[in-house]
Amino acid sequence: MSRNATITGTGCAVPTKSLPNAYFDQLLGKPVSEWLVKNTGIEHRFHLEDGQVTSDLATSAARQALTRANKTAADVDLIILATDTPDQLSPATAVVVQHQLGATRAAAFDVNCACAGFVTALDTATKFIQADARFRTVLVVGAYGMSRYLDWTDKTTCTLFADGAGAVVLEATDAPGAGWLGSQLYTDGSYWDALGIYRGGTRLPSRPGDEPPVVKFVRKFPASYNIEHWPRLLRAVSADTRVPLEQVKLFVFTQLNLRVIEGVMEALGQPMSRAHWIMHKWGYTGSGCIPMTLHDAVDAGKVAPGDVVAFCASGGGVSMAASFFRWS
Repeated sequence: MSRNATITGTGCAVPTKSLPNAYFDQLLGKPVSEWLVKNTGIEHRFHLEDGQVTSDLATSAARQALTRANKTAADVDLIILATDTPDQLSPATAVVVQHQLGATRAAAFDVNCACAGFVTALDTATKFIQADARFRTVLVVGAYGMSRYLDWTDKTTCTLFADGAGAVVLEATDAPGAGWLGSQLYTDGSYWDALGIYRGGTRLPSRPGDEPPVVKFVRKFPASYNIEHWPRLLRAVSADTRVPLEQVKLFVFTQLNLRVIEGVMEALGQPMSRAHWIMHKWGYTGSGCIPMTLHDAVDAGKVAPGDVVAFCASGGGVSMAASFFRWS
């Protein structure tokens, strides 16, 4: 393939409102700190300040990614924002980000595949660059403001979800073997009603006097769901790209549960040193967690030119996505 997409810059944004595990021990009147660390790896998280919204985090992460890619807002041809916590139902939050950046040349739209949204948006952006010469510089952002939808009496949700955003700049390249190598998308719609925010749309519109919409686990996913499906997706991408898993230098997964990542790496026969995680310091940031983890890994010196990076994500629905990129 002569024209491809490569990642040239990363960015990350985290709010300033800090909530350690100990906060929830007091809030819930029961010790949850030890359970959270043991079962998920989460120790800390950050929430939006009053008056702060999803687009603010997305814009901040996007600015940093542009700076690191040596680009300006005027260079951006397209903005794809992955989120299931938009500023409003309509219009798209991506258009707010376009305005705040001053990226007046850029088209912009949102993608909602819940927490698989960023990797899905990354695949979508790649296909735009491959298919249409007008798209040479694309901003892909994952942003999460789930603290706005928490039931503070529900320990299964309020202790996990956090806010944050990550972004990458994708640029067109003609360099052989650089950038995107392959992807797999997967959906199991039988779980559409298992986890989500089930109010505010046409099914259950929000009306005056209603309780605020909250995120909730309605029914359980099989405990082994990600441990079964993530390896399957990654092996499929490995087969498509002819890149053995042993040659992947960095694995970036959805950051909900460190124990699951450990189980997946064991199932893949790969050492944990090739994975990177951030949930211990930033909590679970949904559609923002994959680019935030990548950004943190880059800052930690875990990625070098020529390295293959694997992304694998899952979100409510169930939606899943996996991609391989060669770093350049």
